[in-house]
Amino acid sequence: MITIPGIVRVWLATGHTDRRRGFPSLARLVQESLRRDPHAGDLYVFRGRRGDLIKIIWHDGQGACLFTKRLERGRFCDHRGRTAL
Repeated sequence: MITIPGIVRVWLATGHTDRRRGFPSLARLVQESLRRDPHAGDLYVFRGRRGDLIKIIWHDGQGACLFTKRLERGRFCDHRGRTAL
């Protein structure tokens, strides 16, 4: 089981992100766009263009984690709270 501390901030990226990106390029995006340290322990959530995939990066203090969730049906909402078409 993966336990995430209760004091972790969650950052949601607006728009869509290339689904081929891995931890290094997503971490670079966090550094350049948000001017945040991706190794500080916060969660960063990115949504794919079609809306059926999200990627979450997190550094747990021991190493980098990349979580991927793909929906079989339906879509994750876009940054305006609407379901993508």
